[in-house]
Amino acid sequence: MQYIPTPRSLMLGLVLVILSGCQTYQPRPLDPQSHLEAFSARSVHDQSLKTFIDSLDNPSQNNRAIDSSPYDPSDGISLNEAERIALYYNPDLRIARLQAGLASADATHAGIWDDPSLNFDALRITDGGNTPWIIGGSLSITIPISGRLRTERARADAQTKASLSAIAQAEWNTRIELRRVWNQWSAAHLRAQRNEHLLESIIGLASSTTKLAQAGELPSTQALLFEIERVSHIQSIARHRVQATMLKHKLHAIMGLPSEAEVELTPAISTDPVASPPRFEHIVEHHPSLLQLRDEYAISEASLLHEIRKQYPDLTIGPAYESEQGESRIGLVAGIPLPILNSNKQGIARARAQRELARGVYETQLERHRSALAVALLNANSAQRQRTQMESTLVPLVDKQLTDAQRLLELGESDGLVLLESLQRAGQTTNEIIDARLAEAMATTELEALIGLIPSTQLPPSTHAQPINNPTTPEGTE
Repeated sequence: MQYIPTPRSLMLGLVLVILSGCQTYQPRPLDPQSHLEAFSARSVHDQSLKTFIDSLDNPSQNNRAIDSSPYDPSDGISLNEAERIALYYNPDLRIARLQAGLASADATHAGIWDDPSLNFDALRITDGGNTPWIIGGSLSITIPISGRLRTERARADAQTKASLSAIAQAEWNTRIELRRVWNQWSAAHLRAQRNEHLLESIIGLASSTTKLAQAGELPSTQALLFEIERVSHIQSIARHRVQATMLKHKLHAIMGLPSEAEVELTPAISTDPVASPPRFEHIVEHHPSLLQLRDEYAISEASLLHEIRKQYPDLTIGPAYESEQGESRIGLVAGIPLPILNSNKQGIARARAQRELARGVYETQLERHRSALAVALLNANSAQRQRTQMESTLVPLVDKQLTDAQRLLELGESDGLVLLESLQRAGQTTNEIIDARLAEAMATTELEALIGLIPSTQLPPSTHAQPINNPTTPEGTE
């Protein structure tokens, strides 16, 4: 005997089929304590970090202009090593990548046909009869003849590309911010270091002048001035150390490391020559911020096309069934909306306005970028000339004055005030040299920020910084 399914069994089977395609919910509560423990345990020696850096250093996959020198944190963290650490741990980059996951999820499921619609109705004849129920139902499927699903996929792909451009822009901004703070920290660290070297000379000379004063060969007031200078230098060094510590904590935050992480950073301020920027057309094609704006304009183009496609109707079609007074009927239902009144006019108008806005933002940014690049180049060249002139003219004069004053005091042919003034001038010049190198490094960094990524495996020149020399250090203090 052949089994004929009843309407109830058919309905139950349909419900089970529908439910089999549904996803389930799994709660994932926040656990701040566990996360803070994992954050505190972060290390520059983590294997996951090294694996990530290896992928950056792979020339076949490298499109980030990352220095390919070996990563070895055991001898101290250099600037280019710190940049690679920041690309992995930086919290802002984590958020940017998670936001890109939203666009990726949209793109994965964009352009899918609408679910079929099941309609059911039951009417009861009130005046009785053998079969007082009228039962009907239909299953309708929307056939997207308008092409809106194709444009929906294109828009989702454009959004995904723009989200990747946003990541590249965020990575570039992170690296530029790290360079700025690194230069500031290096300057504070080196000010303290150089002033400590000078303090050693002041301590030695204070002891000598005290003995000369006790022997009656030097006024006691002059000997006291050396002691005052010693105390003043100690306080100045303390200020530089506090500033360096604060900036080091900021560097840790940019790198995504806890402030208590035991890492040794290598201070360095760039004094590399300012490279001439490439043609502006090249910058337009490669700068992360301009690429991001161009990709956002592509989204507005795709969105307009999608809104235009939405004004065209889609066909709804499907089988229908009806049972009335014992008679069954099977047929076909079809429907199509008429784009007469609405026609998605609002959506199209808004998409057109959004495209004009995106075009305006891109074009005005081109203007700003070009003007800012010209100013940054002039500023970088000016800072380089000032630093070079200071090192070639002022430093030798101050060194000579300090050496002569020491020699004359030892021969008893000069008083201590000349030597004290020479020491003060030497300390001032040391700080001025560091300030000049910092100004040059900051100006070069701003120029690099506007030039953008170089399509090679090498970093821009200023990231290969060398520790500054020790100008105006009294003889015998090192």
